[in-house]
Amino acid sequence: MRRDDPDVYHVGPPPTLPASPEVVIAALGPLVTEARRRRIDEVVARRKLSVVPVLEGLTDPHNGSAVLRSADAFGLQQVHVVAGPHGFLAAHRVSKGTQRWLDVIQHDSSEACLAQLEERGYRVVVAAMGGELCPEDLRDIDRLAVVFGNEHAGASEVMRSGADATCAVPMIGFVESLNVSVAAAITLYVAAAHRPGDLDSAERAELTARFLLATVRDGERVVREYRGDR
Repeated sequence: MRRDDPDVYHVGPPPTLPASPEVVIAALGPLVTEARRRRIDEVVARRKLSVVPVLEGLTDPHNGSAVLRSADAFGLQQVHVVAGPHGFLAAHRVSKGTQRWLDVIQHDSSEACLAQLEERGYRVVVAAMGGELCPEDLRDIDRLAVVFGNEHAGASEVMRSGADATCAVPMIGFVESLNVSVAAAITLYVAAAHRPGDLDSAERAELTARFLLATVRDGERVVREYRGDR
């Protein structure tokens, strides 16, 4: 997909709540249907930080969008990004707004990304041809960050040298590699599907507030009016 396609957009950081999570929930909770509120609660309860995808230098907006959708589908809350020279781009037709439900955390450099992941206790595994691990091996890593590099060059030398291991999806056909978004979907599903939600109570409250804000039309205005009535 071309970067100048009108469907392409820059993915920004997670939104800031206009008030405390408790106030947002009190203001917006009564405005959604019971079914929608149950769905939000179910999704929040299963969200996890034990697995995070890391996207380094992706250039095709289609690929970035597809990984966002996979992350949301498999209950992953954070996606870490080291953007290329054009920033982190996605496509509306592919992402379907999933960036609203995720924390897209962007880093200025691969070094900064690695440092933050290490500080947070993640074991970093780079997806690469000939990797010594397969997706099933990732299931038992308590805190896992999987790096998916540039479509043509793969992960940078900085990422490779700073990683704890490499992994690859085993293939038994004639092809030697998969599209990065396909490899990411397979790897993330296998690594994360069995894991329970692991957010603490404060994280769950903030996420519930954010999801309500993304659901209710003019939610920020409603919250402001609610605060003014108190």
